[in-house]
Amino acid sequence: MSVPGGPRHRPVRGAADAAPRGAVVPAGEHPAPGPIAVLPDASAELVRAVGSAGGVLAPLGDDTRGLVWTSNTGVAELAATLRDRPGISWVQLPWAGVDAFSELIAAARGDGRIWTSGKGAYAQPVAEHALALALALLRELPRRAAATGWQPDERGRSLYGAEVVVVGAGGVAVELLRLLEPFGVQATVVRRRGGDVPGAVRTVPASELPSVARGAELLFVAAALTEQSRGLVDAEVLAALAPGAIVVNVGRGAVIDTAALVAALESGALGGAGLDVTDPEPLPAGHPLWAIEHCLITPHVADTEEMTAPLYAERVAENVRAFVGDGPFVGRIDLEHGY
Repeated sequence: MSVPGGPRHRPVRGAADAAPRGAVVPAGEHPAPGPIAVLPDASAELVRAVGSAGGVLAPLGDDTRGLVWTSNTGVAELAATLRDRPGISWVQLPWAGVDAFSELIAAARGDGRIWTSGKGAYAQPVAEHALALALALLRELPRRAAATGWQPDERGRSLYGAEVVVVGAGGVAVELLRLLEPFGVQATVVRRRGGDVPGAVRTVPASELPSVARGAELLFVAAALTEQSRGLVDAEVLAALAPGAIVVNVGRGAVIDTAALVAALESGALGGAGLDVTDPEPLPAGHPLWAIEHCLITPHVADTEEMTAPLYAERVAENVRAFVGDGPFVGRIDLEHGY
């Protein structure tokens, strides 16, 4: 379905972005401009994005200077391309989460290239999905949808005034806090670095997650997957939440300890889980999570291709303008921290 008048969504800047629209590269470190290749598949939308921003689109060659990557797979192919084309000075990755490229990114430290991702580009649809999962679980909609008879019980809770913890401070978290504002929630943000986040009553480092989780009614995970965040939401954190709390994950599945999550759900300590991402992923048939009534699982579709395609094209255009000129790169990857 086409969207009249262009994309419905706009990018959202994460709390850690210092510049209003990204990161301006010092003159001496600006990547050498030149022909741009789009691989492995160049859609008409991306071709237009490169051209409209003043870039020169050309097949991959020794003179290629910019590379727009369109696949979350084929990491070995990308690594070989970069190894064989040392003149490439800017690499654009397609998604906000770049954990699939973690080894490549770690090896790129000091290579002089600018790396950018889609972080912030897809924040609005993902935050919308997180809110939908939370409301569905609070209002018992999975159970109601499966009912085959009238069940006039009084179960169901309100989001208004809830104690909420949000893990992450990127574009998804910032947009989620904006969506939660009308509900008057008391939100705590857990992030790697310090600094206030709009819409949060307090911001704390990850080491304080078990403490701030104590008594929280909802826990949203919207964090990138790194070695530091892997398994961050563990049995201790889940046990600290209020009885019957809801956990929603739209970040990466492995940020939550899956075995601990299953145990907390099966014991009744948690009131439900809304998961757009899982560990493992795809979640195999027969996994215990599928059998838990109050676990609502969607197959990593918080941002569908219809939503992401125009947003990625917009991100590419922004960074092509930076590449051929001197503007700010948007969604620049921190190679030291891997996202």
